Amino acid sequence: MRDEMMSPDSLAGFRFHIPDWCGSVKSAPLGSLAFAGLLSLGLLGPAMAGPPYLSDDPEPTDYKHFEIYTFSNGTVTQDGTNGEAGIDFNYGGAPNLQLTAVVPAGYVFPTAGAPVAGLGQVELAAKYRFLTQDVAGVDVAIFPRVFLPSASSAVGERHAALLVPFWLEKDWDKWSAFGGGGCERNQGGLSQNFCEMGAVLARQVTPKLQLGLEIFHQTPDTIGGRPTTSLGIGVRYDLNDNVHLLGYVNRGVQNVRQTDQFLWYAPCRPGLPRLPGYHRGLPT
Repeated sequence: MRDEMMSPDSLAGFRFHIPDWCGSVKSAPLGSLAFAGLLSLGLLGPAMAGPPYLSDDPEPTDYKHFEIYTFSNGTVTQDGTNGEAGIDFNYGGAPNLQLTAVVPAGYVFPTAGAPVAGLGQVELAAKYRFLTQDVAGVDVAIFPRVFLPSASSAVGERHAALLVPFWLEKDWDKWSAFGGGGCERNQGGLSQNFCEMGAVLARQVTPKLQLGLEIFHQTPDTIGGRPTTSLGIGVRYDLNDNVHLLGYVNRGVQNVRQTDQFLWYAPCRPGLPRLPGYHRGLPT
């Protein structure tokens, strides 16, 4: 997964995702936006694709509904800790079309030196599902994402980048398989173009419990960097319509010593009643 706050090799180490103890704002009608926005200001939640996984799925936000949540994540390496916290907003602008805006604040706590923080790279994206399982037997979507230059000289990249991935999904019985990948134009400074890909196989074990396995790979995103490959296990447990527990453990299997030692992911979503249009129950 692309993360401008992380080193080029930061995605193949051990990962621990803290469960979600908050309610969900998922596909709520736009009329509830103001209330949801007020609730979300003081909370932390996911910023990663297809939580709790690194891979995304092709399902967009329902038409004229929204998803709004906040996020916090961090990576620990031998050089220190860095990460982001911010707000992610998704809106169903048209049938099968999701419009996304992410506003992150980045931070760095180096092993040696003073900590720094600042506004990170704002993200603007649009997910369009052009094939559905009803018609083609599989959902397929394109999800181009623009990363604007960071407003801070201390965190993020000072150049724009463009990620263009495709995501697919097939559901049958109690199983769901989704994943895909794409490449990013990421040139500036020591950065270089790179590609990523991932796949998840999940099973609804009980009406409230879902378990999944993931494999994820990314080529180097900086000059002289190393590729990364990781295996992960994800879990989702629905306590009720409003409270969902998310967890993820990921371990690198390629260039592990040169990558992150530990990654934490703390999702938390405001607690509103389940509203019309609720589907997967996870941010996309």
